[in-house]
Amino acid sequence: MKVTFIHLDLGIGGAERLVVDSGIALQNAGHSVEFITSHHDRSHCFPETKSQLPVTVVGDWLPRSIFGKFYVLCSILRMLFISLYLVIVRRGSKRPDVIFLDQVSQCMPILRWLGVPVLFYCHHPDCLLVQRRSALRDAYRKPIDWLEEYTTSLADIIVVNSRYTERVFRTTFRGLAHIPLEVIYPTVNFSLFDSPLEENCLEQYPELRNPELTKFLSINRYERKKKIHLALEALKIALDSGRRGLHLVIAGGFDSGNKENIEHYNELVGLATKLDIGNHVTFLKSPSDKEKQLLMHLCSAVVYTPENEHFGIVPIEAMYSKRPVIATNTGGPLETIEHNSTGFLCEPTGEAFGRAMLEIATSPRRTVEEMGSAGRKRVVTLFSFEAFQRGLCELLEKLVPERRGRERE
Repeated sequence: MKVTFIHLDLGIGGAERLVVDSGIALQNAGHSVEFITSHHDRSHCFPETKSQLPVTVVGDWLPRSIFGKFYVLCSILRMLFISLYLVIVRRGSKRPDVIFLDQVSQCMPILRWLGVPVLFYCHHPDCLLVQRRSALRDAYRKPIDWLEEYTTSLADIIVVNSRYTERVFRTTFRGLAHIPLEVIYPTVNFSLFDSPLEENCLEQYPELRNPELTKFLSINRYERKKKIHLALEALKIALDSGRRGLHLVIAGGFDSGNKENIEHYNELVGLATKLDIGNHVTFLKSPSDKEKQLLMHLCSAVVYTPENEHFGIVPIEAMYSKRPVIATNTGGPLETIEHNSTGFLCEPTGEAFGRAMLEIATSPRRTVEEMGSAGRKRVVTLFSFEAFQRGLCELLEKLVPERRGRERE
């Protein structure tokens, strides 16, 4: 089948990793795949979008914000423009068999004009990601939120990334209680973590190779909602307990064109200085896949700080790399991490994370390795690429049943 993915911005993040993995899974299964996006910075993207997956950029000249505000409206505008492009240019023989849409559902009515089924992947209801600090802002969001619920209902199949997101979807979009949902857990490109290490990576950071240090790794975009400050506060508490030889690596996705990324990076550096732990912290911006692989190899455990994260791909990557994960006892980690077996589920406080870091640092090496091995086994069993690929292909057969019938004849 011809499958067209429509995604707002093919940068580096969990949503982008999900759609890229979906494209690779369907491509490997024999389907024809293309991506259409409003922005694709080749210096800030996953490598598969530069080599393996065909990408078309449409409407990059449209604004991403207006005077630093109205990001949502600009995102909707960009997606509407992409949808019009599809309707006008991709009719007839160029028309796809299936459209895979995520993040922005408001363009769904235009996509319906193509007359092809639409799969909508809901990472998390967008209306819950907005801080409503005033009555004016709430009034501004109400029509957008209503439109999100209505246009989501127009999809032929709605997919969510976890049972937690399914529950959130049901409580948020109460008018869609009758619509069935499919759950497909994100996966990990295991081939990256199985490939040989590039030992010459990160040579400019000698502290990362110091065998006398117990190193903890935080991987998240430099966004305030990721609550990376918890990792710094936890390190401070662990160091104040008298335990020496601890080091924290914060490797964050960083877009030099994103105002929040710049501001929050500086905020975290300032917080490390304020807490007087600057010598115990290394900050990295947008590590490459090979650098991330090496960071996983060099650390003792991964610290995952987001609260109520709808799924979270980093814990899966960490457990596959045989590293215990310290995460909040909320959201997706409740489904991916087994407490006291593959890591620790903590209250979202610096004190709780600090205690878990001390537990890792003071436990025998064999105990930590056993936790890592248990995590690897759990990922292979529940979150394999094969299971992910099989689930997507089965959904395509549901969307285009006549294709399945023709193939059987």
